[in-house]
Amino acid sequence: MVVGTTSHAGKSLLAASICRILSRRGWRVTPFKGQNMALNSYVTSTGGEIGYAQAVQAWAAGVTPAVEMNPILLKPQGDMTSQVIMKGKVVGKVGAADYYEQYFDIGWQAITESLELLSQEFDVIICEGAGSPAEINLKHRDLTNMRVAKYLNAATILVVDIDRGGAFAHIIGTLELLEPEEKDLIQGIVINKFRGQRSLLDSGIQWLEERTKIPVIGVIPWINEAFPAEDSMSLLEQRSIKSQTEITIVIIRLTRISNFTDFDPLDAEPTVKVKYLNPDDNLGYPDAVIIPGSKTTISDLLVLQNTGMAEAIKNYQAAGGTVMGICGGFQMLGEILIDTQGLEGKRGEYEGLGLLPLKTLIAPQKIARQRQVIAHYPLDGLPILGYEIHQGRTIVTKADIVKPLFDDYDLGFVNKYQSIWGNYLHGIFDNGPWRRAWLNMLRQKRGLDGLPTGVPNYREQREVILDSITDQVNHHLDLRQILS
Repeated sequence: MVVGTTSHAGKSLLAASICRILSRRGWRVTPFKGQNMALNSYVTSTGGEIGYAQAVQAWAAGVTPAVEMNPILLKPQGDMTSQVIMKGKVVGKVGAADYYEQYFDIGWQAITESLELLSQEFDVIICEGAGSPAEINLKHRDLTNMRVAKYLNAATILVVDIDRGGAFAHIIGTLELLEPEEKDLIQGIVINKFRGQRSLLDSGIQWLEERTKIPVIGVIPWINEAFPAEDSMSLLEQRSIKSQTEITIVIIRLTRISNFTDFDPLDAEPTVKVKYLNPDDNLGYPDAVIIPGSKTTISDLLVLQNTGMAEAIKNYQAAGGTVMGICGGFQMLGEILIDTQGLEGKRGEYEGLGLLPLKTLIAPQKIARQRQVIAHYPLDGLPILGYEIHQGRTIVTKADIVKPLFDDYDLGFVNKYQSIWGNYLHGIFDNGPWRRAWLNMLRQKRGLDGLPTGVPNYREQREVILDSITDQVNHHLDLRQILS
């Protein structure tokens, strides 16, 4: 079990690395997170929705993502409510105050049933906690941290982010707030995101081990790799600096931005600068603007309109700029969005950006499925893999002024000038040849030479990244006591 002193301490990265370390040693390994609250999600081959971090950890372990790896997924959607996804399927919407009463018992049942199934198939389960295991006001309803560790009698690692400061206080405070039987499970401490001279830390580590009687089994340096993020906190961190970028792509950081892992492949392109802007920021004139997915499309659309960003995007496009919308962003590009049941707040009809002739009806049944289609633009005949996660049904109101982007005519459209793109396909940029073809269209506008399009899909690059991260973690992590 991997738990953290805080959110964003590095639990997901450490769990993924341990999955790969043990997989390399010939063990059949699976990740597990009992309950995840995240807007970055992935659709399994069976059409079930899980946290994207658990999918990455499954890939790190060399196994196929499955709903049992994340039996409960909560997707916040504003007004202190969340959509509840259990074993991959939507089971309801609930407020924070009512979640414990309505879902605790059946949630724990889903967790234990999933653990039972995983234990039958795998040698090792690498469990990840959420937030901190020492939130004393929430422990009675915590389905994710030490309740799971105690149930499994799991050897537990406590990881702390030293970069934010106060690491020793975080560790001591967390241990002090654990129950004795919970503290007994902590068999190793990992100090993460260390930048500096290791020798300066040695006296602190010696004091910590003498005080806690728990060994520090790793001091992991700051890893400058694009590890897929679990939540939007990571967008506040400085991303890697590239020395020779040639084009800039702006992504609007919506209030309820979801699946921004869609843009990891763009961030990995050496010549592309990916820049996230808040709705009230100045748009400027980048090479392209992307409106990403959103858990509450209509609410985020209203934010764009109220801040002036919607008008800025329309002016940018009218001046010759390129705009793309994915999932919720695709819906926003249309003329009208209709929510007859108030699924995203107040029921009613809402005016979109009007950049594509589309009409979207927000529907109660979610579409979640993997897709394999053929693209028509920007190059015809390219095979595309991706997945859908949306509750809207979108139709074209003027078919003569747009063209279908794929051989599935409902999945996306592009205008005749190829300056406005919209689609429902998460993972579109994972497809290497398509991504390069789309980037070459932007490069051509700048008078730049085209990039080679015969490149592998991002999943191969992701494997290289996971190997690199694992190598760095493995060099600084001693798992012998945990494994014994």
